[in-house]
Amino acid sequence: MRYRVVAMGRVRDAALRAACDEYLERLRRYTRVEEREVKEEARVLEAVPDGSRLVALSRSGEEWTSAQLAEWTARWEMDGRDVALAIGGADALPEAVLRQAERVWSLSRLTLPHELARVVLYEQLYRAYTIRRGEPYHRGS
Repeated sequence: MRYRVVAMGRVRDAALRAACDEYLERLRRYTRVEEREVKEEARVLEAVPDGSRLVALSRSGEEWTSAQLAEWTARWEMDGRDVALAIGGADALPEAVLRQAERVWSLSRLTLPHELARVVLYEQLYRAYTIRRGEPYHRGS
């Protein structure tokens, strides 16, 4: 199983790019993950490989705790299908992406810049894997 993060635009802020890279390096100790950046919202679905489970990130989606995300990652691994996580740009994800998604997940009810959303996504995926392995990174309840 592999995660593919399909995101609108590039992470241009050097500090946020460094944070993404740090969490990607940590996360890759547990699972395969890759990034795919697209220039137009209309290209998001094209970047999702056939047969992948699509999870769209949207403020209107379900809110999960870190522990719930850990449970989702375990389910997805057991299923064995790749997971594509889609992050929109300033105009959010198109309705077509939200309709095609198997799950719509909200990182927060707050509006986040897409660059920051990517950092939060990587950190939460890393946290989910440490929760599953009982490692001390996660101290929340």
